[in-house]
Amino acid sequence: CYPGSPVGRACHFSFSCYDIPHADVKGLDVVSNRPNVAAYRAPGAPQGNYVFEAILDEIAEELDIDPWELRLRNALSADKPTIYGAKIGEAGIQECIDSVRNHPNAKAKLGPNQGRGIAIGYWGNAGGESSAQLHINEDGTALVITGHPDIGGSRASMVNIVAEKLGIDYRKVRAQIGDTNNVGISAVTGGSRVTFAAGIVVDEVTDEVINILKDRAASIWGIEAEAVEWRDGAVHPAGSNAGDFDPLTLSELAQKMATDGPIIAAVSKNTGGHMGVVGAHMVDVEVDPDTGNVKILRYTASQDVGRAIHPAYVEGQIQGGVAQGIGWALNEEYIYDKNGRLDNAGFLDYRIPVASDLPAIDAVMVEIPNPKHPYGVKGVGEIPLVPPLAAIANAIADASGKRLYELPMSPPKVLEVLDQ
Repeated sequence: CYPGSPVGRACHFSFSCYDIPHADVKGLDVVSNRPNVAAYRAPGAPQGNYVFEAILDEIAEELDIDPWELRLRNALSADKPTIYGAKIGEAGIQECIDSVRNHPNAKAKLGPNQGRGIAIGYWGNAGGESSAQLHINEDGTALVITGHPDIGGSRASMVNIVAEKLGIDYRKVRAQIGDTNNVGISAVTGGSRVTFAAGIVVDEVTDEVINILKDRAASIWGIEAEAVEWRDGAVHPAGSNAGDFDPLTLSELAQKMATDGPIIAAVSKNTGGHMGVVGAHMVDVEVDPDTGNVKILRYTASQDVGRAIHPAYVEGQIQGGVAQGIGWALNEEYIYDKNGRLDNAGFLDYRIPVASDLPAIDAVMVEIPNPKHPYGVKGVGEIPLVPPLAAIANAIADASGKRLYELPMSPPKVLEVLDQ
C-alpha cells in the first residue's frame, strides 16, 4: 500500500486521557504490498488505544490496584494540555468512569470462564468549513440545506436546531443535503465534526432568517426592527412602548412573500471551538476453553456526548461504534493465500458481527456541554470505536488468565494461547 496510515492519531490520542509529564512517542508508517488504507471511523485511535489500555491493566495487576482507580489517579485535568498540545477541557473522564462503575452491569456476578474488562479512550473531534441555507416556504414550513453527507443522523439534528430556534413543530422543517452547485463549501463528513460544525452555521442562518422576519413585522407595524422580538414561533412587540400589535406567526409572515419577497438566508464559515471527548467501556465475556470462542455477555458504553441534540441517534452512534469494535476485536481480518491474493473478499467470508453475536449494548450518555458551541455539541460518532478493542482484550485476560497481543482475538488465536 502507499504511505499515509493514520499512525499520528494512534500516537496522539492513545495517551490523551492521562497526565504524562514526560513522553516521547514515535510512530512508524509501514508500507506493504497490501491494499491501500483510507480513513474509517476513528482512524488510528482504536489500534493505539488497544495497546496502551491493555498495558495499563497489566500495570494495575502488577501493582494490585483496581484498574479503574489506576486510570482515575492518572487522569488528565481540564486545564492541562494533552500529549499533542490541545487541552482536553471538560471531557468528563471522572463522570464517564463513575457512570460505568455504578451501572447495574458492574454488579453482575461472573461465572466460570467469564471475565470483565474495562478501557477508556479519547477522540479529538474537528471543526472546519461548513455552509448552510434556510428557506421559508409560503405555507410556513422551512427547508434547511447543508453541504455535509449525512452518515450519522445529522439531518435530524439540523431539523431540531431550526425547529427549536424558530419555535415551530419539527415536522414543519425539512432537511436536505446540497452540493457545491447550490450551497457553500463544506468540508468532509469526518472527524465527528458535522453536527458540531453544521450546527453552528445552521444556528447562525436561523438567526438571519429571524432578523428578516423581524424586519418584515417592523415594516408592517411601522416601528423600528429593534422594537420587535421573536418568541414562540411569532414576532411580538418588544414591550408596551413598541406599540400594541397582535403577534404575527411564521405562517402569516410567509404568506406575504408574494409582495414582500422570499425569505432566505445563507451562512458559510470556518468553524472553531471543537473539543475532544472521552468514552469509558466495560464488557463481560465468556471464553470457551474447548473452541476458543469468545461470547460477549454484557456491554456498557459511557460517553461524554456534549449535548445530545437527537438522543436516540446519539445512542445509535454509541451502539454502532461498539458493534464495529467487537468485530475488530474478535473476527475481522484480511486473509491472504500463498500468492498474496485476498481470500475473504466478500462478507460471506469477512466475518463482521451480526445481531445474534451481540447482547443489548447499554449506552450511557454523559452530557457535559461544550461552552464554545451554541448548543453544547462536541461530536459523538467516532469515540465509541476507540475503547472496545482494549476492553475486550482485558476481559479475555480476566476470564482466561492469558493475554493476547494480536488482533483479531479470533477462536484459533485464543485456543492457541489457552493451550500454551
